[in-house]
Amino acid sequence: MAIKPVEVIEPTLTTRIILIFFKAIPLPLRKALFCGVFRLVYHILTKQRVITLHNLKCAFPEKEMPELIRIAKGAYRHLAVVMSEFFEIPWLTRETYRKWVEFEGLEHFETAFSRQKGVLSIVAHLGNWEMMTMAFPLAAQPIQIVYRPLDNPLLDNLFGYVRTCHGNRLIAKGGSGQTIAGLLSESKVIGILIDQNVSAREGVFVEFFGRPACTGVGLAVLALRTGAPVIPAFMVRMPSGKYRFILEPAVNISVTDNWDADLKENTQRFTRIIERYVRLYPDQWFWLHQRWKTKPCQMKRKNSPT
Repeated sequence: MAIKPVEVIEPTLTTRIILIFFKAIPLPLRKALFCGVFRLVYHILTKQRVITLHNLKCAFPEKEMPELIRIAKGAYRHLAVVMSEFFEIPWLTRETYRKWVEFEGLEHFETAFSRQKGVLSIVAHLGNWEMMTMAFPLAAQPIQIVYRPLDNPLLDNLFGYVRTCHGNRLIAKGGSGQTIAGLLSESKVIGILIDQNVSAREGVFVEFFGRPACTGVGLAVLALRTGAPVIPAFMVRMPSGKYRFILEPAVNISVTDNWDADLKENTQRFTRIIERYVRLYPDQWFWLHQRWKTKPCQMKRKNSPT
């Protein structure tokens, strides 16, 4: 049975209080506070700092450690800014969001959408992915966001409400393929984050910064089964502090008579696009995540005879 998308996330009283409290703090002061907290987190939480620096060293072996430390600190600072701006999202409107975001390549989305097969989008934890959930519905139309519910109910409600307050809907991961296929048949836009580690049973290994990274195949499966175009979408911070929402032309999807090879090839294409943007904006990606946690040897064990 298909999982029904969540139509609306109603904010709890606690969510309302949190949003109003942080919104009451002037944005420049809020940014300064969050940056101070994340600076402390960088120095205090040794494990996450080591993960970040290890990821950077493996991704950029040609860079010296002082440069990697600079990028790492920049990534923490970027997360602080993203979180401080998060509390602005519910109050932005069609008239005010343009002060925050400019679009590049919106015509690529319009061309893909005109095919009337719905649109799938490649999304990553790059730039301000939370602000994307505001910008696109205000500029074009609401999106259906595939997500994993957070373990903390308070945070789950907070993030769920902010992500849907401008008309978006959430689709919980796990058995959601039929739901998404149905939405695509209704010409809906689906956003799928594909830049995080998954278990060996959920993905395939593709190259990411020259290392095998286990990556979810859901986006490739949907593209192959539905014929929906796949649009790369990233919202990156510019030196001015404003964001540029970049939409690229639809990715060329490989379709042969080898299903497994097509899954891997197309997932590799999607991942290659993400890597290109991470290289352009290295301090705007989520390096704190253990992207290469799942190892190829785990896949071998999974496929070995018992």
